[in-house]
Amino acid sequence: MPYSLAIKPSVLKDLEPIPKDLRGKIAVSILELSRDPRPAGSKKLAGAGDAYRVRVGDYRILYDISESEKVVRAMAVGHRRDVYR
Repeated sequence: MPYSLAIKPSVLKDLEPIPKDLRGKIAVSILELSRDPRPAGSKKLAGAGDAYRVRVGDYRILYDISESEKVVRAMAVGHRRDVYR
């Protein structure tokens, strides 16, 4: 059963400075999280509850999964050097 997808409004702002070619790939990756919330290459973030990250080039998508509600929440997108701060 697919998960619902919730995207924080700040994620849309995070996407603005990203180059257009990568922006599309990131958007597709976010949408695919509703079908498979733990795709190959995803990693659970230490000390962050049910938070995970997915790589798209040098950028990371940070999200959490609510199993009881069947919801994936995209929390942040950013360059790998900045996104974890």
